[in-house]
Amino acid sequence: MPTLIQWQTTWQTLGAPQAPIFTELYQALISKYSENHRHYHNLQHLTECLEKFAELRHLAVNPAEIELALWFHDAIYDPVRHDNEQLSAEWAKASSLAAGVNPAIAGRVFQLIMATRHLDEASDADTNILLDCDLAILGANPKHFFEYERQIHQEYAFVPEAIFRQKRAEILQRFLAQPAIFNTVLFVERYEQQARINLQQAMERLCPMSLN
Repeated sequence: MPTLIQWQTTWQTLGAPQAPIFTELYQALISKYSENHRHYHNLQHLTECLEKFAELRHLAVNPAEIELALWFHDAIYDPVRHDNEQLSAEWAKASSLAAGVNPAIAGRVFQLIMATRHLDEASDADTNILLDCDLAILGANPKHFFEYERQIHQEYAFVPEAIFRQKRAEILQRFLAQPAIFNTVLFVERYEQQARINLQQAMERLCPMSLN
C-alpha cells in the first residue's frame, strides 16, 4: 500500500505549504480505494500504478504532477456512474488549490486525470506516461492479467452476462485495433507484445463462438 511518507513527499515536491498535515486527506483516499465494491480499482491498482511509474519517471516533464494524478485518478469509483473521472479530477484540483499549490499545476493534474477516460489521444509526454501506468495491467503476465479480468467482471456483476461479454469485448477490441496499445516507446518495447496476446485470449474467452 502506498505510504503516508510517499504521499507527503509528492505534495512537498509540488510546493504545497500544508503538506505535513495531509494525513486526513491521505486517510480519506485510502478509505475510498478500500470500498467493498472495488475488486480491481482498489489499493492494489493504485500501488501497481505507482510502481509502474517508477519505470517511466525519468521520462516525465513534471513527475510529481503525474504522481498526484495517479493517487487521485480512481479516487471516486462507482461502476454505475459515468462521471467517475470528472469527480476524481475535481477532488484532486480542489485539494491542490486548498493546499496552496500553484493553480497551473492544479489544472494540469485535473487534465491528467480526465485523460484516463481514454477518449482522446494523448498529446504530451506526461499524459502518455500516466495512461501507460493506468493500462500496464494489459501487458502483465497472463495469470495476473486474467485475475484483473475476473476482478472487472466482479465489479460489473450487476450487468447481465450476455451484455457484459458484449460490452467488454468491444472495449478490448478497441485496444487491439490501435496501432500501439501503449504510448511510450519503453512500454511498447516491454509490454506491447504480451498485452496483445492477453487481449486476444480474453476476446476468445468472451466471444468463443464469434471467433470460430
